[in-house]
Amino acid sequence: QFKLVESGGGLVQPGGSLRLSCTYPGFTLDYYAIGWVRQAPGKEREGVSCITASGRIKDYVDSTMKGRFTISRDSTKNTVYLQMNSLKPEDTAVYYCAAARYNTCPDSVSSYDYWAQGTQVTVSS
Repeated sequence: QFKLVESGGGLVQPGGSLRLSCTYPGFTLDYYAIGWVRQAPGKEREGVSCITASGRIKDYVDSTMKGRFTISRDSTKNTVYLQMNSLKPEDTAVYYCAAARYNTCPDSVSSYDYWAQGTQVTVSS
């Protein structure tokens, strides 16, 4: 069973920052593209960004996330990060990391092959 592990969610005030992490203990992610997807209450899943093993980035983000969210990857730690700055209440959602085979970022978030359990991010004062 493919088991991605996320960490880093929580409660943050508007304007604050969080960094989410995604890893797979004991298994290399070098052959997978890793993406971040979020789902707010009552809304469909929304892609944020994806990164390949070579560091190529595909952004799904809309204008409200551009410049605030940054995906990165540290192969030495087998970990992908999502740095989120200037957080807004509308960023409140469950954030998922997901893996795509063949090291290719999919055009559709529904095409990811494996999903982590999700981590809650709540932006509120």
